Formats: sequence, C-alpha cells, structure tokens
Amino acid sequence: MTMRALIAGVLAVLCGGTVAVVVFQTTPAAAERRGHDPLVIAHRGASALRPEHTLLSYETAIALGADYIEPDLVSTKDHVLVARHENEISGTTDVAARPEFASRRATKTIDGRPVTGWFTEDFTLAELKTLRAKERVPDLRPGNTAFDGLAEIPTFEEVVRLARRHGVGVYPETKHPSYFDSIGLSLEEPLLDVLERHRVRKAYIQSFETANLRELSGRTRLPLIQLITYGGAPYDWVAAGNGRTYDDMVTPEGLREVARYADGIGVDTRRVIPVGPDGRLQQPTTLVADAHRRRLDVHVWTVRNENSQLPADHRLGDPASPVYGRATGDVAGWLSRLLDAGVDGAFCDDPGIGRAVVARRSVSRGE
Repeated sequence: MTMRALIAGVLAVLCGGTVAVVVFQTTPAAAERRGHDPLVIAHRGASALRPEHTLLSYETAIALGADYIEPDLVSTKDHVLVARHENEISGTTDVAARPEFASRRATKTIDGRPVTGWFTEDFTLAELKTLRAKERVPDLRPGNTAFDGLAEIPTFEEVVRLARRHGVGVYPETKHPSYFDSIGLSLEEPLLDVLERHRVRKAYIQSFETANLRELSGRTRLPLIQLITYGGAPYDWVAAGNGRTYDDMVTPEGLREVARYADGIGVDTRRVIPVGPDGRLQQPTTLVADAHRRRLDVHVWTVRNENSQLPADHRLGDPASPVYGRATGDVAGWLSRLLDAGVDGAFCDDPGIGRAVVARRSVSRGE
C-alpha cells in the first residue's frame, strides 16, 4: 500500500492495543488493496457503530475502508430479498410497537425450533418499508441506539447498488434456505438475479447449509463460502438424518468434500485459535494449513469490539467496572493474531480497525 493510499483512506494511530481511525474521504481504502492483503469484511456493515443491516451501517463500513459489506438475506411475502439477520424481526425493528401489525405475531418452526415474533415472509416489501430499524443489542452497544428509528430495512438490491457505487464487494449470506424453500420463497434465484442484473463480479456467497451451495456451484462462477460454526451440524444434514457435524467438515476428508463445491470456508475464530476453559487462547489448530492445501480460503468470524466478546487475553480495563463488558478491548491485537495464523479475511464489527491493522501490516512489509 502506498503512503498516498494510506493517508487518503485511513489514518490509524495504534498504541496500547487501541485504534483511533479518522476517515478523510468516502473513497474506500479498499480501492488500492493489494491482492495478497487479507480481506476486511464488514460484519452486517459497521455493526459496532450503527444498527446492523441498515444503509447507515453499510455506508459507515465503506467509509472506513471495508473490502466487502455483508448482508444477511431473507425474503418478503412478495419474494423480495431484504437484509436482516433473521426473518424474525422484533429485535431489529419497531414492529412490536406497531398496532397495525399486532395480528401478524406468530409462532413458527424455523430449522427445527419454535420461534415467536414477526416474520419478514408475512409482510410485503411495502409494509416492511414502513418499519424502522433499531439496535439489536442495546445493552452491549448503547451508543447505537441514537440511530434507532432513522433507517428503513434495505433490500438486497439497494445494498448492491450502494456497493457498486463505491467499488466495494458484497458478501451475502442466505439465511435458513431450507425453510424458505419449504414455503415457496427460495432465496437463491432472486439472489443470482440481482447479482446478474447489476453485473456484480466482486462477491462471495455464503451459507451454513450445504445443499444450496452445491446447487449454486452449478449456476454461478462467483466464489462460494461454506460457513462452519463451533459445534452442531448443517440444518440440511440434520433434516436428512445425515449424522455428520461441522466437526466432521473441518477434517482433511471433510475439507476435501467442501472443496468440490465451495471456494472457501467461513469459520468461528475458535476453529483457528481455540479458547480454553479460562477464556484464554490456546495454540492454533492446523485448520488454516489444511484448508489451504485444498485451495480453500479461510475467512473468520467475528472480530468484535467489546471485552465480553473477546478472548480474555485481549480484554482491557478494570473487570470490576460496571461497563467493563461493553468497553472496547484490544481488538487490533486479536485481529493481528488471527492474521498471523494465516487467515485470508476477517468479518469485523468495526471495519475501521480491520483496515488499520491490515494497513499497518502492509507498511511494516514496506509496501
């Protein structure tokens, strides 16, 4: 990265494990990203700084230098894809306070478990557009509540248009694809339609399930990412009585199978650097090397800001403080450790910190 790019994009001041980021212009620092730099992926936008999955959040992420912005995708009743973490929206919108929608409250079985609330598939896009977004975890991120009520639920197409305007990539996740297939609102067709109509070439498509990725592998040349959590099994495997788990997926044999239909894996950070019973980090696993041998990229999730979301090794401040859990820890140090382990990208709640860490590493290499 040139000094001009560093100054024009992001000025990072790193000291004592903290990062201050000042943005000089809206042209993303990602514009001059070198091919071998790790990706900075904005987790639901800049979700540490704005309510997640809003254009406010995505715009902030772009300004802070994200390479990709991540919309989680669910469907409306009229089969339009919108960006929400879940199809149940009482925690991320003001729907529960809207008397005109009180009768829409329902209990459904989503991926084998009962969920009660309000669901996107019971609303037309026009109806959803009357709602306003709010912070999903206000106790953890009270500052984000200042933006409650300011943003609509964005469509996937709106997110893509924003990304295209600023030259950044999109990294959509299909949420509960088997469930949406079961109610006649398949996610994959409208997803590909939006990407094709807007001629998107800078994108990854991710899913925790496997069958939809296998289907997509025959329908698109865009890279596919198999998401792998810590514990459990893909829902489509559970529903089919497969018997295998995500633990099986990260073995050399499992990775060989993943490589037949996907281009990378998106894994819980603990798959790369485990955490012991005391909350402290242990020695890295061989997963990154094993995946690279299969020519699979490794992207990790999620690098969060708050002490309560960080390994004990990277928490800062007085544990007796009433705000200790939500105080910002050594995010830069934690991300640096993950990059040292060889990962190819990281989902960051604060992409400004991610960009600063990647920029510092480039400068230290003399690039």
